[in-house]
Amino acid sequence: MKHLIIMRHGKAEKDADSGEDFDRDLAPRGLREAAAVALALKDYGLKPDFALVSSAHRTLQTYQQVAAVFGGIEAEISDALYNADSNKLRQFIEAHEDRGQCLLIIAHNPGVQYLVAEYLYEGAAGPEVTDRIRSSYPTATATVFEVDVAGRPTYDGLYKPKDLIGADEEPA
Repeated sequence: MKHLIIMRHGKAEKDADSGEDFDRDLAPRGLREAAAVALALKDYGLKPDFALVSSAHRTLQTYQQVAAVFGGIEAEISDALYNADSNKLRQFIEAHEDRGQCLLIIAHNPGVQYLVAEYLYEGAAGPEVTDRIRSSYPTATATVFEVDVAGRPTYDGLYKPKDLIGADEEPA
């Protein structure tokens, strides 16, 4: 693996018909966010070879938006990634690091934000980056890491939807 993309799902509806958090759909804003971030990643020259995706409905819809931009991405959909903490996310990444040159993981906060912060700390990223991540990690945000031959991630970019499509009229 040469690149790792860690992404939070897009903005979701407040409730699902079932009443279960797991079943919440993406809001229209979340669909736009996911597509905008995928386009920015593609413009940067990235193409995920493999994706790890939480089986929650909103993460699956985020994956579908991203895969549509890239023309399809092989994926493993897992219940274990639903609200997984940073350690569980890291275990999944390490178990699948040989699945291609660019690995994408789409999951939930706070695990996603904590994992990004941990990788930034381990890679000695500067305070301008770490402070930005610690303060907020909005929906559909993606962080890109370049991974060296020893498996050490180094910060390579941050993609926040509001930077790509502007402020939305809906609250975050």
